[in-house]
Amino acid sequence: MSIEVKHINKRFGEFVALNNVSANFPAGELTALLGPSGCGKTTLLRIIAGLESPDSGQVLLDGDDASARNVRERQVGFVFQHYALFKHMTVFENIAFGLRVKPRSQRPSEAQIREKVKSLLELVQLDWLADRYPPQLSGGQRQRIALARALAVEPRVLLLDEPFGALDAKVRKELRRWLRRLHDELHVTSIFVTHDQEEALEVADQVVLMNKGNVEQIGAPGDVYNHPASPFVYGFLGNVNLFHGRLHEGVLDTGGARFDAPDHAQTRDAAGVGYVRPHDIEVDRYSPGATGIVVQLRRSHAIGPLAQLELERDDNAELIEAVISSDRFEQLNLKSGETLVVRPKRLHVFPDHGSKGAAGGAAQ
Repeated sequence: MSIEVKHINKRFGEFVALNNVSANFPAGELTALLGPSGCGKTTLLRIIAGLESPDSGQVLLDGDDASARNVRERQVGFVFQHYALFKHMTVFENIAFGLRVKPRSQRPSEAQIREKVKSLLELVQLDWLADRYPPQLSGGQRQRIALARALAVEPRVLLLDEPFGALDAKVRKELRRWLRRLHDELHVTSIFVTHDQEEALEVADQVVLMNKGNVEQIGAPGDVYNHPASPFVYGFLGNVNLFHGRLHEGVLDTGGARFDAPDHAQTRDAAGVGYVRPHDIEVDRYSPGATGIVVQLRRSHAIGPLAQLELERDDNAELIEAVISSDRFEQLNLKSGETLVVRPKRLHVFPDHGSKGAAGGAAQ
């Protein structure tokens, strides 16, 4: 089932939760609603499910306006962050619950229910826990049971509200890989809410990145990461260094260092800011006449395959963060206090509407 939301608006008192939001969720794909807390992603998910009503706008399911349909009519499976399992019921009965409460004319037979629950327990790889109760399970096991319960009624759409938010980092990583494999097997149109950038980029087919009730960008994970549409997207998807300066005819001048900005060839004497990710910074020892930004190494942290460097420019006290391979770090034999030169390998420039254009660098 394909999902489309058109011009969705939602307020809670004076607070604007969603501001004219439109987005497409392709049939059979796994989409991440990504953004900081309070950006509107859970509100949008609940509106798609029918658990909230928009102030205006439409929800289209396979092209049909479903705005007036209730939750059951939308054939949606919903998985909450905190599982919402019935503690007094066994795992088996939790999964069977949605089947047992169907109208009599649609309710499967007891034999069919047992076969369905058995197959779902095998699908989530927990068939050996059928007689246990939720308090006897780990967090990861409970979340998989919650997912099996949502799948029991054969939803046309699966909605997950921060499904791994209550779990520790190791279990989160294991479960999101498991969810990706499960989705590849089932191909149910799925939307999950998360504020975890790594989770969204690793698991989703499509990312809808939201901020303050607005959609900032929609695209494949690689597209939104490598081609961010706004400063917010660039800054939200991982660490970034900021180089403030003046934009003039395709060049950003950051107080001595000049960078090409061909997308701004028509811009004249305006504030601009260059965004550079730490791994896109090239580091060398300083030598007279070297091109780039002169810095001092303030601190280094080299554990595993990568080394993180904190670098300070000559012209101010703000730090630049660089990430290089541990092999390169050992080859340079860097020591704190050394003078180095750095060059951005890839830099994305945006107009800086909130700045008067003072030169400088900042690690975010």
